[in-house]
Formats: sequence, structure tokens, C-alpha cells
Amino acid sequence: MKSAKFIPAIVLSAVAITSTSVLAAGQRGHEPVTFEELDANNDGQVTPEEMQAHRSQRFLDADANGDGQLSVEEMQAASQKKVNERVSKMFERHDSNQDGFLSEDELPKPRRADKMFDRIDADNSGAISEQEFADAKKKMGRHHKKRDKGGSDDS
Repeated sequence: MKSAKFIPAIVLSAVAITSTSVLAAGQRGHEPVTFEELDANNDGQVTPEEMQAHRSQRFLDADANGDGQLSVEEMQAASQKKVNERVSKMFERHDSNQDGFLSEDELPKPRRADKMFDRIDADNSGAISEQEFADAKKKMGRHHKKRDKGGSDDS
């Protein structure tokens, strides 16, 4: 029974992670900025000028042809570059035997998969119905909208 819950939970987790990554890339085109990235002079404080300089640098980095404008292709390329960097870092972190491949044993273990499954399985039947799946997707969509409205843009 545990594997019957585990496999759909992994699939659902992957969908949630992928959709979140795609949304994040579509909205900002990068991972969330760190304090250290913004604090250019390393004085422990971030000024509006440092924030603007970071934003300008991101723009310049994405503007591949240097024309002062971003095309869809340039934004896609910048976004893909960040995704590729994240995948490379994740790969290096998990390739424990450093053979250049990830085995199933080396893949990150899903966190809270059982809890997520149990939350989606609203009727506690031990399985997720199509309606429960749709309800969970809808709820996740509302959560992202609420977070995006209340959150701040780090650009």
C-alpha cells in the first residue's frame, strides 16, 4: 500500500515542482535573488541603488545582441540558462559516486510526499480521484495567485 501512495505522490510532486519552476522562470526568469547577490559592496545592507544595479545587470546579461531591448528569444535563452545551471548544480549535488549519471538511489528523496498525498486524498480512500486531483490543482493555483499578489518582486 505504501508504494501505491508513493508513486502517485512522486508524480504529483514532480508536477508541482515543475509548474512552480516554470511559473517562476516565466515571471522572473531566474531563481530568487539572494541577499549576498544584492549587497554588492558587502556592507551587510542593501540600498535601492544596489537593487537597481542588480536589475540592470540582469537586463544586460539577457540582452544578447546589446540593442537595449529584450526579445522573447533572449528572455527564453536567459531563462533556459538559469534552468540549465540549476540542473547542473542539482546533478553535481546528487551524483554521489561521481560517475556522471544519476541512479534512482541517488535521486533526491521526496519530502513530505505522504503528507501531500494524504492532503489531496480528501476522502481518505487511499487513492486520489480525478476530482481530488483537479481540486488540488485548483487550490495550488489559488495559492500561487495569492502568494504572487502578496509577494514582492525581487527585481
